[in-house]
Amino acid sequence: MTIRLKDIADDLGVSVVTVSKVLRGKTDIGDETRRRVLQRMKELDYRPNMLARGLASGRTQTVGLIVPDLVHPFFAEFAKSLASVLRASQYALILASSEEDPEIEEQEIRTLALRGVDVLLLASCRVGLRSASQVCDAKIPCLLVDRNLAVTKMPFVGSDDVRAGELATEHLISIGRKHIAHIGGQETSPSVDRARGYANAISRHKLKVLEAYIVRNSRIEEGGDTIGFQAMQRLLRLRSKPDAVFCYNDLTAVGAIEAVLQAGLRVPEDVAVIGCGNFRYAGYLRVPLSSIDQSTMELGRLAGEMALELSSQPSATPCSALLQPSLVVRASTQRQ
Repeated sequence: MTIRLKDIADDLGVSVVTVSKVLRGKTDIGDETRRRVLQRMKELDYRPNMLARGLASGRTQTVGLIVPDLVHPFFAEFAKSLASVLRASQYALILASSEEDPEIEEQEIRTLALRGVDVLLLASCRVGLRSASQVCDAKIPCLLVDRNLAVTKMPFVGSDDVRAGELATEHLISIGRKHIAHIGGQETSPSVDRARGYANAISRHKLKVLEAYIVRNSRIEEGGDTIGFQAMQRLLRLRSKPDAVFCYNDLTAVGAIEAVLQAGLRVPEDVAVIGCGNFRYAGYLRVPLSSIDQSTMELGRLAGEMALELSSQPSATPCSALLQPSLVVRASTQRQ
């Protein structure tokens, strides 16, 4: 038998409006009344009909998240933290993957819009978009995460990727490396900004970098360790081999380390390797990986709070949040 708000109200001798206010977290209800209502809901295992509530209020208490790759450690940890914040406010999270394909991304946006999500969070694989209307349905508040589309002036939460590139490269320089390569991505804002940070540090220290030392790859989030392995093999075939490499992310660095070891070289003695993201397994690898920590869980928390704000005030424009990264040194770059 379906339990209704009216059943709970009749049991307790209060109005349906009172029960509804307790359910919606309103503050104009006495503590004792709130306690009694919540206790009775628990006893009856009351489950609100979210579809009916959505039709009545115009809000479904759901948030959509579209990322390039659902199994990538960064996006998995981000989604976990985001979901925790939403869950505390009785919001649900719907996940989707674009698979680094612009057409699939647009299809997933349409699907989530049809499901009536209150807010859309998007790590877009599309580049060159110039306005918010090109990104998603104007009726749905949209928050960009990890990948920024600065010209659209949409709210964004992510890490300072230029600084991430600078920190990683400056660390390699500080341990005496002078021939530093970069295995990076293409076009997306993290790829462009991390490469810019790498170039800033190289220029600041007046080091010379061969163009061949910079290997750019498409679909780098999806390719991960395979791309890192193949790119490092390419770098090791150069006449003047690099003595260090800054990798776009940690999975790319994992592949790079494997290529170095398979070539009969040592990490970090022959080639120092640093990644970006500081994924949870970095300290347990055959060669524990130095990395740039992006505060992934904090990014998820902030994104959750911003999503809830957009849901309650769709016309509001929350301030963007740019977190500063930090360096985590492990065996893959330790000074010899």
